[in-house]
Amino acid sequence: MHSRGRYAVAVTFSTAATLVATAAGAGAVTEAPAGHTVARYEMNESQNARTMVDGSGHGLDGAVGPEVRTGVRAQGETGYRFERLEPDTPPTHPGHLATVRSAPDLNPGNRDFAVTVRLRTQYHFGNIVQKGQATVDGGNYKLQIPSGVAQCLFRGDRGTLIVSSRSRLNDGGWHTIRCERTQAGIALVVDGRTEARKAGWTGYIANGWPLSIGGKTDCDQREVGCDYYAGDLDYVSLEAR
Repeated sequence: MHSRGRYAVAVTFSTAATLVATAAGAGAVTEAPAGHTVARYEMNESQNARTMVDGSGHGLDGAVGPEVRTGVRAQGETGYRFERLEPDTPPTHPGHLATVRSAPDLNPGNRDFAVTVRLRTQYHFGNIVQKGQATVDGGNYKLQIPSGVAQCLFRGDRGTLIVSSRSRLNDGGWHTIRCERTQAGIALVVDGRTEARKAGWTGYIANGWPLSIGGKTDCDQREVGCDYYAGDLDYVSLEAR
């Protein structure tokens, strides 16, 4: 379990040299300033909480859908649980998501950017964290777990890069997954080990969509699957450089 005894999902702009890096929301489509923590979601709220608190002090609180179980206790710790939903099967479940309204800090722009999550799952499907979707203006980024393999994706005005973990992570144990972007490329770090990297520059990324945790915001489960995540989340953190 997390050393501080919390579940969470993290998005960060890293200071490390190797760092690489939902319905449309309101807010300016600009990038985050450099050199600061963007947001941190410890996900340690009590049962039936409907606000996901940003512990960074920057006020980027989120809304927790009524289908997300908060205050879940496991081995003395507290986090969020997302129950399994059948893939690509109507109806949609917007209450399955936690979302943060679009804000400049949530967009990488041209800066180094990272998304870090700590999760536990026995399932093999779903988008864990994302901002924007595949065809939207301004690019997008996401961390997902198809077939139990973690995938990290960044799409900007210079192209798209995606990397996958070497191992399956849906073994019911806790894993920390970090999705990193820099000018040099992207990397995927699992439990402190770099499992994949790819050289290249994805370019500028800034869209007006919310940050979505647990699946897509714009989907119909027919032509566009909602890719709902199933499992537990321990924390999310964001930084800029």
